[in-house]
Amino acid sequence: MTRILIADDHALVRAGLKQYLQEDGHFASIAEAASGLQTLDMLRGGRFDLLILDINMPDRGGLDILKHVRAGYPETKVLVLSGFPERQYAVNVLKAGASGYLSKDSAPEELMKAVTQVLAGKRYVSSSLAELLVAELDTDHDKPLHAELSEREFQIFCKLAAGQSVSDIAGELSLSVKTVSTYRTRVLEKMCFKSNADITSYALRNGLMN
Repeated sequence: MTRILIADDHALVRAGLKQYLQEDGHFASIAEAASGLQTLDMLRGGRFDLLILDINMPDRGGLDILKHVRAGYPETKVLVLSGFPERQYAVNVLKAGASGYLSKDSAPEELMKAVTQVLAGKRYVSSSLAELLVAELDTDHDKPLHAELSEREFQIFCKLAAGQSVSDIAGELSLSVKTVSTYRTRVLEKMCFKSNADITSYALRNGLMN
């Protein structure tokens, strides 16, 4: 029997998703988590077949949670749910190991399609994202600067954009300060930026943070 965990910091979103999934009647249980740390605690406490994960979680970023799930709970599929534009986040999220990416603007039936496809062991992308991915195969001149970053570089980029210090990031990701500093340098070089202020400004302009 399928067990699902919904991780979103908005109670109304969790309630809506849970009600819609319960109406289907094919899932053994549907649990909820309101923060990143609670999500990880619940994953440690029981087996889940699917994690529906909001990318913008308090106290622990969605990309961090995704990496933990991929490393510690490989049997748990992850469907990322986000209010951010697909163009800005989807490719990085899929590279990081998510089985699918769904916009919060999607119709309810699109959610069920995504859940069914991911649980069947397939990748899910919306038709609009599929078109975007195909277009990027033909040309790369429209690709945003952050698309050139590796998964880890993008993770560091997001934390720097949010104003976190190198030492704070090092502690959160269990990396050395020197390692995080190296990643920061790579981000600045790849994006032709000079400071963290440039990173934050770029992230705001491109809808990569609230």
